[in-house]
Amino acid sequence: MVNNTNFEGKIESLTKTTTIIMSEIVDIRELNERVEKKSVFVTNLMTGMNQVIVGQKHLIESLLISLLSDGHILLEGVPGLAKTKAIKTLSSLIDSTFSRVQFTPDLLPADIIGTMIYSQKDEKFQVKKGPVFANFVLADEINRAPAKVQSALLEAMQERQVTLGSETFNLPEPFLVLATQNPIEQEGTYPLPEAQVDRFMLKVIIDYPKLEEEKLIIRQNITNAKQEVKPIISKQEIIEARKVVSEVYIDEKIEKYIVDIVFATRYPEQYGLGELKDLIAFGGSPRASINLALAARAYAFIKQRGYVIPEDVRAVAHDVLRHRIGLTYEAEASNTTSDEIISTILNRVEVP
Repeated sequence: MVNNTNFEGKIESLTKTTTIIMSEIVDIRELNERVEKKSVFVTNLMTGMNQVIVGQKHLIESLLISLLSDGHILLEGVPGLAKTKAIKTLSSLIDSTFSRVQFTPDLLPADIIGTMIYSQKDEKFQVKKGPVFANFVLADEINRAPAKVQSALLEAMQERQVTLGSETFNLPEPFLVLATQNPIEQEGTYPLPEAQVDRFMLKVIIDYPKLEEEKLIIRQNITNAKQEVKPIISKQEIIEARKVVSEVYIDEKIEKYIVDIVFATRYPEQYGLGELKDLIAFGGSPRASINLALAARAYAFIKQRGYVIPEDVRAVAHDVLRHRIGLTYEAEASNTTSDEIISTILNRVEVP
């Protein structure tokens, strides 16, 4: 004899499950449409930057990921690879403020954040804000200034505010710090400690342009004609786009994939990567997991998708993790780099 109560219960449960799945499909579809609508400016920004910057697609994408994720970026590369030009062009395409600080050994924290100046006329101290009060701040050769100056900038990056005297001032929105450092010269530099480098969402390695690209660079620069860059979007559009980016769907399987990648940098032997144990001094912090998820979301948004796929995580993994993995003496002796370790982990950790 058939138990009608159990049968009806199973039908009801199946109906609820089907309803949930259908609603998720509808939500994803609506989110995709919203992302496509809001991400149109990304194409315009890339087009505007490509008119000034030849090649360097990865650099341009990384800048946009940082901008959309409300993070900061550290660029490493030899001089002359358009690091400064890229950030200046991006800030010019957005109706925003830009400031550049050339870091030198004699720089003081007040030169970055500002100071209090006594006015004889008013007989009181007045606030003089520093160059950090801008939407886009270029910290050129950040490793050439002492630790005290580096700390002042990094504190402003983390807290998004600056205290001068007894007053606290919020930094403008959007706020993006792009710091550069030269990997060749180490004499007279103050390398950023690991704990401070961790404050940067991305560390991007800039390489030389390709042969054909360099021909085009020469052609552009030997003419007197300068490419005029005008604002094409507003700051408010960036802020609204960030809200949409925060809605990009990340499935639980993708979340587990992100956590597995980061945990593999801490406990490689648990993921069948015992050969890496003696090469890694320390792995990624929880900030690595957070930034990996945020960057993957922004990358999906740039690709006009309302959901994250494993390829998005893999695309940003090197830039998010390369400065968060400490190498042992054994790794340095064998010339093993953090990028090689990340590639090994990505090839071995199970993809959902």
